[in-house]
Amino acid sequence: MQNNIKKSLSFVFWGTPDVASDTLEILKQVDFLPSLIITSPDAKKGRGLHIEASSVAIFAEKNNIPCLKPEKLDEKFYSELKPSCLEPNCLFIVVAYGKIIPENILNLPKLGSINVHYSLLPKYRGASPVESAILNGDSYTGVTIQKMAYKMDAGDIIAQEKINIMPDETAPELRKRLIQLGGELLVKILLEYVENKITPVPQDEKEATYTKKIKKEDGLIDLNGDVIKNYNKFRAYAYWPRTFFFKNGKRIIITKAKLENNKFIIEKIIPEGGKEQLSKTNE
Repeated sequence: MQNNIKKSLSFVFWGTPDVASDTLEILKQVDFLPSLIITSPDAKKGRGLHIEASSVAIFAEKNNIPCLKPEKLDEKFYSELKPSCLEPNCLFIVVAYGKIIPENILNLPKLGSINVHYSLLPKYRGASPVESAILNGDSYTGVTIQKMAYKMDAGDIIAQEKINIMPDETAPELRKRLIQLGGELLVKILLEYVENKITPVPQDEKEATYTKKIKKEDGLIDLNGDVIKNYNKFRAYAYWPRTFFFKNGKRIIITKAKLENNKFIIEKIIPEGGKEQLSKTNE
């Protein structure tokens, strides 16, 4: 029975960065491949500002899957997408697409739209759930698969799984584990959800908390500030924007640090315009 449903399942995958392409790789391992992929348009990247396709677009090309890169999710795109959503077992799966998807598009597939979010909703809705969990010194977080609603991360919960945060774990390290957890959870529940064997549970709005989009200036550290907060900030922003302080008007980026004997110890830095070197800040 499940094999028949698996074969008839026609899902459209929405996503853009590595977190989304990594999830596609997990789905591919169990022969779950989308019939169509939607991703952001090619964009300028790197110091040379070369035009590059998204990680998801590259996955689509390698696996010969049709891929759309709409500039706008408008009525024209709605009409273009609609024929792909007529199958009774059509579903949208969204992982870090990067834009708000209009309600009329979310409602196109017969089975609706689901999303993988890297927190235990309703906690940490929004753009930076992984970083926020570390910033706040949480000992655990998790993954939520939710039905998508036209309100940020407020859809009914289909499944959740909890994971401990290691004391010295950085956001990139934690995100890598959460991507794996989320992909495996998606594989685990997908056919049961399609067979209507899972009853989604509404979120408790009173428990909802929100995260913000991270800005470059958020990485500024007060070296005389709370040592735990400084270390958590270093861990949370280890990939971007990274943590930094100013000395003699120059920005100093912290690349390696540790918490030892209740002290925030900076081990390596990159001075503005220079190369990575051992820090003398703690001497």
